[in-house]
Amino acid sequence: MRVTVKPEMLHWACERAGFGTEEMAERIPQLLAWERGEAQPTLKQIEGFAKATHTPVGYLFLDSPPIERVPIPDFRTMAGGHVESPSPDLLDSIYLCQQRQEWYREFARTAGEMPLPFVGSVSLTSDVVITAAGIRHALGFDLEERRQMSTWAEALRRFIEQADELGVLVMVNGVVGSNNRRKLDPEEFRGFALSDNLAPLVFINGSDTKSAQMFTLAHELAHIWIGQTALSDVEMTSSPSHKIEIWCNQVAAEVLVPLAVLSEEFHEDSDLQEEARRLARRFKVSTLVILRRMRDAGVMTQAQFWQAYKAELEVLRSIPKGSGGNFYLTQAARVSKRFARALVANTLEGQTLHRDAFRLLGFSKFATFKELGHSLGVA
Repeated sequence: MRVTVKPEMLHWACERAGFGTEEMAERIPQLLAWERGEAQPTLKQIEGFAKATHTPVGYLFLDSPPIERVPIPDFRTMAGGHVESPSPDLLDSIYLCQQRQEWYREFARTAGEMPLPFVGSVSLTSDVVITAAGIRHALGFDLEERRQMSTWAEALRRFIEQADELGVLVMVNGVVGSNNRRKLDPEEFRGFALSDNLAPLVFINGSDTKSAQMFTLAHELAHIWIGQTALSDVEMTSSPSHKIEIWCNQVAAEVLVPLAVLSEEFHEDSDLQEEARRLARRFKVSTLVILRRMRDAGVMTQAQFWQAYKAELEVLRSIPKGSGGNFYLTQAARVSKRFARALVANTLEGQTLHRDAFRLLGFSKFATFKELGHSLGVA
């Protein structure tokens, strides 16, 4: 069965997925003939093309390209304006997290769980220092405990666990679902928060540096506390124009490194770069976070800050990323341990179909599902 697809739709699908038409033609040799109108694809061929370009197949039969928008408030900025044309990777990541949140919300409601009191518990007029202290208290985020940890990467893992244990579904993933060929671009977004009083969800772009992930988590938790769903690409060095992002940035920095404590710990007579590294070890955060707080405290000039920040950023980027490690631990981190435990247990009880559980978890084999359950202690 041959189908009619307009050439401009084929070109749009390739461009949307980040491919040139000729580049995609290396995978689908008939594409150039379709685009020139010399041949028509079969339905099976166009379905294959849709899969290759991560495009909903129905879009390809439209008369003109649709205008796609991010389905949540978008606070990302670039060159002074909002980012247009979200990538399929970003859209699919948001849609998948929304499906997971919807499942968990219904699960929590059926289980009789009470609304989480911290969601939407503050406002933009709330004091930053008091709000940050409240977040640390709710999480059990103890500065002295962090001092005893061996590395700030360990502190990040504990930070994620604390948020997950509190009731926030924290998902850290550098790819779309489980598709390692679809790597997420931290330049497009660093994270997002989906606020809900039964199933608050935070997604962190795992392709970003570990140091950036820590700040992103703190920033997105501030969004949950204010009850604001949002997509962000905020960096520690950025000066966002949106008042919500400004407030969340301030809270995030104060959560990780309270300014009053930093001021007490700071040694004025030390070299600034060495002092930043010492304080990073003390607070178990990256040197980038410390440099930002030193700037906030007024102990270094803006010029000194930028010079030190750029130097440290290059050092951190040069550190090789570790291997994937244990698959089941990685998978649990991608979907949140809280979510994975609930879904596996609910499926084994017969309340959720296996096919739906596999779709939400991102794999298709029962053996993988069973082993994930064993690793989480629920199989």
